[in-house]
Amino acid sequence: MNPLSIVFNLHSVVRWLVVAVSLISFVWFALVWLRGTRNEKADRGLMAAFSGLIDLQVTIGLVLILWSGFAGVGFPRYRLEHAFIMIVAAVVAHLSARWRDAEIRTRARNNVALILVVLVLVFIGVALLPQGWMG
Repeated sequence: MNPLSIVFNLHSVVRWLVVAVSLISFVWFALVWLRGTRNEKADRGLMAAFSGLIDLQVTIGLVLILWSGFAGVGFPRYRLEHAFIMIVAAVVAHLSARWRDAEIRTRARNNVALILVVLVLVFIGVALLPQGWMG
């Protein structure tokens, strides 16, 4: 297995980690929003895991797109669109820092909306690829 395949497979595996942590975080913050319960450590940990995994995925993706692009695959439009949307998703994932001092239900509501927006962006970004979610 060549190194480029390893990076591609890593990128493929991490996407499912992103989806799993996103869904767990979505459910967690929805429950916090509804119940108003407070667990600062868990809240911070989940948002850190969420945004950190997205950052990791974008970093692996940029390495992959540059490495394979300069190795002969080139830079087809769909790959550049995918990269752009995923970078936007990573920026959005970090917006939770803007309301870190807000009331617990407001913060939870905003995190639910943020996670939903990121998931929609990720879905669109992956759907742009020829293999979509099957690759």
